[in-house]
Amino acid sequence: MALPIHLPGLEHVNCYAFVDDEGAAVVDPGLPGPSTWRTFQERLKQIGMEVRHVHTVIITHSHPDHFGGAARIAKESGAKVIAHHSFAFGPPAAQTAAPEVSADDLAAQHPSGSDEAAKGEEPDKHLRDQLASFTRSRTPWGGEAPRPPWRTRLKWRALRLVSGRIIPQISDSVEHGDVLRLAGREWFVVHTPGHTQDHFCLHDPASRLFLAGDHVLPSITPHISGLASSPDPLASYFYSLDRVAEIKEVGQVLPAHGHPFENLAARTVAIKRHHQERLGKLKDISHEYGRPATVQEFSHHLFHPRAWGSMADSETFAHLEHLRIAGDAELTVERDGTYRYLTR
Repeated sequence: MALPIHLPGLEHVNCYAFVDDEGAAVVDPGLPGPSTWRTFQERLKQIGMEVRHVHTVIITHSHPDHFGGAARIAKESGAKVIAHHSFAFGPPAAQTAAPEVSADDLAAQHPSGSDEAAKGEEPDKHLRDQLASFTRSRTPWGGEAPRPPWRTRLKWRALRLVSGRIIPQISDSVEHGDVLRLAGREWFVVHTPGHTQDHFCLHDPASRLFLAGDHVLPSITPHISGLASSPDPLASYFYSLDRVAEIKEVGQVLPAHGHPFENLAARTVAIKRHHQERLGKLKDISHEYGRPATVQEFSHHLFHPRAWGSMADSETFAHLEHLRIAGDAELTVERDGTYRYLTR
């Protein structure tokens, strides 16, 4: 059930309904707000259901376009809300504004490179006033933290003020290996940290279906942020991709963005190759400089100018930290806090 969203590089999120004799369980019910809510009700109506028939909400990870409608559904239907036991919406600071797609994919869809490129309704003056007190956080390497377009920031600022009505209360938490019975079938929880620490997928060996969330997408790559609770989010992502690729009983993959696709293992290999090529480019850039360079200096060589900005810097930082932890780069911190890396 495609639901509209207005986030950088994205126009919809796929919400899935598992129908049984008691009603339905839904996965990733979109952003909060009237537009998504109306569409969600329309989609349910198309399968002969209403919100009151939803008995379970499943959240694949802690990004607003995946959990935003959960609290309202739970309030109106009494549905239980299921998420990974590490589900959190808050620190680190960047999590509340973490982009969904990589800087390359975003720049390709918005060639102007403008942070204001995403679509959205004009916010009212009340929300503008609320944004006045919003302060931009700083990153560990000294740059500015990634931020979504100003329209989205206005809305999310408002959400913080009413977080009790937006952030869902998780009634049931799951871990890797747990089994959820959905639509009369057993779906296994596959914990896949990387895009977020709490991300998980669902696998039904009987029907050979794999609900992938944002972990593996058909044509774009999810954003791997350097601002994460994991010291090496890229290593976590690689590990999760490898574990998913080992699953044999997969025919069709159901992603959170884009169309269903097949050959899960091949897609994981392609995504890993993309990141490994980026790691190689960072080493080449370092050799060209011949001296320790800042995150932004690396970022400006790694990405096309249309992609420059906090998102690209964050992804660059994640890759540089991966190299450092692997022993392939050295970090020096200047007196003003600026990070500089030199690869080996």
